[in-house]
Amino acid sequence: MRKSGFGFKITIWMTILGLVIGIAGLTSCSASYSPGINNTHAGENYARSTTQAGDSRMETDANMNTEEYNTIIENEFLSVLDQPLSTFSADVDTASYSVVRRMINEGRAVTPDAVRLEEMLNYFDFDYPIPEEGDVFSVTQELIECPWNKESMLLMIGVQAFDIPEEERPDMNLVYLIDTSGSMNSPDKLGLAVTALKLLTENLKENDRISIVTYAGSEKVILDGKSGYYKQDIVDALNELTSGGSTHGSAGIKKAYEMAAEHFIEGGNNRIILMTDGDLNVGITSEDDLKRLVEEKAESGIYLSIAGLGMGNYKDNKLEIMADNGNGNYYYIDTIEEAKKVLVEDMAGTLFTVAKDTKFQVEFNPAYVKAYRLIGYENRKLNNQDFADDSKDAGDVGSGQNVTVMYEIVSRDSDMKLPDIDLKYQEAGKPVNSDEWLTVSIRYKVPEETTSNLLNYPLVPDEDPGRASENIRFASCVVQFGMLLRDSKFKGDSSYSDIIRELERLDSVSEDKFKKEFLSLVRKVADKD
Repeated sequence: MRKSGFGFKITIWMTILGLVIGIAGLTSCSASYSPGINNTHAGENYARSTTQAGDSRMETDANMNTEEYNTIIENEFLSVLDQPLSTFSADVDTASYSVVRRMINEGRAVTPDAVRLEEMLNYFDFDYPIPEEGDVFSVTQELIECPWNKESMLLMIGVQAFDIPEEERPDMNLVYLIDTSGSMNSPDKLGLAVTALKLLTENLKENDRISIVTYAGSEKVILDGKSGYYKQDIVDALNELTSGGSTHGSAGIKKAYEMAAEHFIEGGNNRIILMTDGDLNVGITSEDDLKRLVEEKAESGIYLSIAGLGMGNYKDNKLEIMADNGNGNYYYIDTIEEAKKVLVEDMAGTLFTVAKDTKFQVEFNPAYVKAYRLIGYENRKLNNQDFADDSKDAGDVGSGQNVTVMYEIVSRDSDMKLPDIDLKYQEAGKPVNSDEWLTVSIRYKVPEETTSNLLNYPLVPDEDPGRASENIRFASCVVQFGMLLRDSKFKGDSSYSDIIRELERLDSVSEDKFKKEFLSLVRKVADKD
């Protein structure tokens, strides 16, 4: 009996010791993350932590991947006789390209629904004409033979917004809304968010006002309407942030709008900048409820910019729907270089809106065009009647930004086969005798106004169009790359080798660091294919 009792005591003590060790381990794993205060080595720390994680991190991500992307059902070819109008909202978001880039650089398979072709295109700057004085936009159109389908043609519509001179930019009332929940406990999440916001802070002016709101299990006001003159105070507040707890995002969003309203600047740039991985798990969490939340707030004249961070638990679907419905724009920051691009180099476009509720409507003439397919913009399509309805929300375009739209079109004399139209009660539309193949119409509102302005741009193709521009040649490479990543049924004769050969011929690729990086991504994928 004594021997048995002794064994029983040993078992108890071993169990207790195991529990203590387990608790210690859990405590260590869940310890809060602090981005630290060493500004000099912020970039080095990020690069070092990424490199050291290596394959083990990628394996963990693959085994525990809970990322969410909305399903994309690609646009089909539509008959012009049946549907002559194509209507959709402008989109200047670029998050998709950065997400795809990170997947490729980490050796991960690219999630097809992460590839949104319009965001891939709009990541890049194109050499579009600067608008005439007094104009909000310049619009260019180009039509060439389609590189991946000999039976169709490729149409590019390039829209360039005017750039507000720096001295004319209005004062800013910004709320840094930062997710500090436990899921942000990583250098490429909270650490990168803090670094990005410190870069933005360096460019503040004295009359700018900055508030900082954080959220985890609950929301917290860290800074309340601080003048941009006190940059170091703002930086110090950012450096003190730590992560831990659940993610009550809706509480933080409501508080951020409250703070933005409290310090609202008439005629100024009133905006919330949300930094998060989108992994909301407390309060309002469904896409429909988040949409309703930001739609209600959008009427207040306060804009929303969203910067996504991290991988593994990333909720792209929630962030995209908030940006699309909250007078917002949406970016993904995977490196310090990208943070500089979004918040420093492209700061004017990211933060200063020049045209709100911007909509496009393209009318095709059946005398020349048999069918068309809008490339991308699947989640930005509008009903035709929404185009002239000023109560319908649409995308906002920032200072100096460009918007690129591409169509694959089938000319009337093409041999390409399309499904027959069989209308029982009405006749299909009839061709109109005109030299115009199509007309691009744009509606937009000046930010302070509620009535839209209408612009019309007809296209009469040149009989001798000459050599295709570098703009459309580069854009066609981006589209083909995206279609190959999605394994699109419309990819036709696209191949990585053809894309690489074309990119290597373009001067703009060697002159633009982001286009040069794109070429390296195509090569990486081609090497694994």
